[in-house]
Amino acid sequence: MSRLDAGRERAPVRKIVVRRPPRQRVVPRRDAGARQRRGDRALIGLRRTFARPDVVRTWGASLAPWRLAAVGVVIVLVLGFSWVRLFHMGPPSVEDLRRAAGVDEWRTLPIGVKDDQPGVAYRDPRDGSWSGFDVDIAYMIAEDLGFRRDDVRFYGIESEDRARMEGTDRKGNPVPVKMVIASYSITPKREAEPNVMFSASYLHTEQSVITLRGHGKVASLEEFKGKEVCTLSASTSAVTASSSGATLIRRNRVSECFAEMENGAVGAVSTDAAILGGFKARDPDRYDHWDLGDDKTEAWGISVGDNEALRDLVDLSLYRSYADPKDSRWERAFQANIAPEVVANIEPGGTAVPLARAQQPLARRPEVRELPWEEVVP
Repeated sequence: MSRLDAGRERAPVRKIVVRRPPRQRVVPRRDAGARQRRGDRALIGLRRTFARPDVVRTWGASLAPWRLAAVGVVIVLVLGFSWVRLFHMGPPSVEDLRRAAGVDEWRTLPIGVKDDQPGVAYRDPRDGSWSGFDVDIAYMIAEDLGFRRDDVRFYGIESEDRARMEGTDRKGNPVPVKMVIASYSITPKREAEPNVMFSASYLHTEQSVITLRGHGKVASLEEFKGKEVCTLSASTSAVTASSSGATLIRRNRVSECFAEMENGAVGAVSTDAAILGGFKARDPDRYDHWDLGDDKTEAWGISVGDNEALRDLVDLSLYRSYADPKDSRWERAFQANIAPEVVANIEPGGTAVPLARAQQPLARRPEVRELPWEEVVP
């Protein structure tokens, strides 16, 4: 035996024993209240779960992971359903309508309007500035479509060109327009035309007649039976004038009708009262304006050609203007253009000629899906 082995035999062997302190058990106290006992039992359960490292917990040993998984599935389903609901179901949103109409691709907004109707739509020949009720309504629609006033381009349009959606610039060149706001009365016959689609009406007026100052009292167009009366071509006023037995002279521009009356070619001009009221207000001592007592309403609408999405956007703008008590743009347009003419449009007998209804017509609410970040209507 070697000395190394002998030394190992003689070396004492020491054994170290580490004793753990006894585990303290928490027993619910009988003298505690019900709330305290529930708390003690919960503490016992937590210690059993987390204070035993020798126990390996599995999915089957606790329902907590399954509950978390179930909550996650529910959240995913709710988010998926909300996404489908918001973006893929129901009527189109404003964003969808803008995309379908092509509005976001337009750098400017060309609009066809009349240019010779004071108070309605008039272009000053001196500086080319535009004014009138239709012009202000056009600015209102353009603003809601996202265009600035400088982005709006007005082009004069003749009555017979309204269905073709074609105006003219100051040089007489034809220009296609996106919408027509030109004292355009809504009728079933016009709505049946292939390139005409009207918005809701934005003004209600009626037919009347103007003569030179000093003409005898006019109560109806029947008094012009066999006489010449000028009206606008493609105008709804021509139907009433024709049925009265008067000889119709049709012109594309109402200013041409007044020129015909000035030179004695016709005895009267008949069309919508809102149009004639501007001529009377501009030259009150030269003309007499007569109410025909016709209860038929002429409802003016905005034509957008065949762009149905643009029609819904225009209707949405008109509905906002009607329904929102804070939106007074229509009222301001009426007060600035048509209301001042009422004082001048008095018959020789003292009766006021009704020019237009001083209240915005009820506009339909288009079917639009409101996205969370959009404020569609009040």
